[in-house]
Amino acid sequence: MHYYLDFEKPVAELENKIEELRRLADGRDMNITAEIKKLEKKAQDLRADIFSKITPWQKTMIARHPDRPYTLDYIRLLMEDFIELHGDRRFADDPAIVAGFARFRGVPVAVIGHQKGRGTKERIERNFGQPHPEGYRKALRIMKLAERFGNPVITFIDTPGAYPGIGAEERGQSEAIARNLLEIFRLNIPVIPVIIGEGGSGGALALSVGDRILMLEHSVYSVISPEGCAAILWKKNSNSVGPAEYARASEALKLTAQDILALGVIDEIIPEPLGGAHRDEQKAAEAIGSALKRSLDELMEKPPAVLVEERYRKFRLIGKLAEV
Repeated sequence: MHYYLDFEKPVAELENKIEELRRLADGRDMNITAEIKKLEKKAQDLRADIFSKITPWQKTMIARHPDRPYTLDYIRLLMEDFIELHGDRRFADDPAIVAGFARFRGVPVAVIGHQKGRGTKERIERNFGQPHPEGYRKALRIMKLAERFGNPVITFIDTPGAYPGIGAEERGQSEAIARNLLEIFRLNIPVIPVIIGEGGSGGALALSVGDRILMLEHSVYSVISPEGCAAILWKKNSNSVGPAEYARASEALKLTAQDILALGVIDEIIPEPLGGAHRDEQKAAEAIGSALKRSLDELMEKPPAVLVEERYRKFRLIGKLAEV
């Protein structure tokens, strides 16, 4: 069963009718193939129409869709011989970040990413994809190992943000994020981040420094969530803010892949299957794989010193102002 977002309800009605017709015809002498195909075409056209004009707030909902593929799904679909490594060698392991080594189309790589978890038990275990400082320190440890071996680094970003709890702050959350930013800039190996869902604040940025930054079509990337932004700017005296304010904040934040590409923060938008990556995770993985292959082929030809210098210049140009 698919989970439908509110704006997808018209499609849900059609697809439920298609499933009902299939159940009726199952094992019976009924020829309703033509009717099913007609409804499938209608559902496809309706979905295409809906997704041709979705708003930034609706894109945020797609990026958070509970069926959307996570890091471990893409590792399963894209990588071979994945070996996960645990712990930051200082405090503990953080299940909110998955890290290890694998082969991507024959190339040994380090792969690191946020993991939100499926089902209540796993989501709690992985802290809903909100890393503690030990998660970022684990990620940096794997990156340093990759540099020693000369392996490229691929990161998958999908987090609402770093965990803001007291324990995380006591153990140096902001320092861990800042340390990652500093050290990734110095890595003499290719680094390719892929934003696959939510790219939330510093929690995302700590894995997002790289030579080529890729972003799925219906992902979002922002300094703050629409809800957080709306609560700060438009909190009412007695009532909490709601969907209208969230939509307004989403527009203002310029958080969609299309906005982020126009601002020069990312390098490429990866197209998703119609309806989002969760509608066809295999097709979504193939699109990511093709984009990763193109970027890796280009970056692995460059000398380490050139990689580091170009990475520095790339980020220095973000937010560049021009005098008029």
